[in-house]
Amino acid sequence: MSEEAKYNNVDEYIHHLKEQLMANPECGNTHYNLGVAYLSKREYMDAEHCFREATANSPKMAEAYVQLGGISLERGDLEGCLNFNRVATQQRPFFAVPWGNIGFVLLQLGDSAKAIESLKKAIKYDPGFVQALATLGSAYFSRGELDDALTNLKKAVELQPMFGPAWNNLALVQAEMGDWAAAAESAKKAQASGYEVPQAFLDEIAQNAK
Repeated sequence: MSEEAKYNNVDEYIHHLKEQLMANPECGNTHYNLGVAYLSKREYMDAEHCFREATANSPKMAEAYVQLGGISLERGDLEGCLNFNRVATQQRPFFAVPWGNIGFVLLQLGDSAKAIESLKKAIKYDPGFVQALATLGSAYFSRGELDDALTNLKKAVELQPMFGPAWNNLALVQAEMGDWAAAAESAKKAQASGYEVPQAFLDEIAQNAK
């Protein structure tokens, strides 16, 4: 049973963590756990304060930098997200998550070559990192490198069959390659996972997959 599961609700858990911090205010782990609890309530300012306290008391806590990056991304601050994740990789070079996040942000910023470099590192350190595989597929697709896009997106959906965005992107790649029947199948699987495939794309598939 996780620590949080011992409590009736997240507010009780937060109260318990605050009591722990009164007894030991320099415990980076407790600050971090409190930040995660606030995040679950979408209380971003309190969460950010806790993660900053966690890094102040435990400067090598890479997970806290990753969480600060996530909060930056939530605010639309791509550069902030990039910087926090870069610090995380400096603290723990073989931690896959920040490398995956860096790749995602670099792709958003239009630097697909560096994005691919980071995403490959993420997958090297965690071969089952579905999000990184899917983002790598998207990065290759953005460069017109369709075979590599296809390979990585297929791996992503094999590992996580209900990952809608990867099915959608796989359908886009298959459509680009002229394999409309496969695109139709992938689009159906994207929809089955709850992902909303754009209607214009569904219409295009319907016209061509005959």
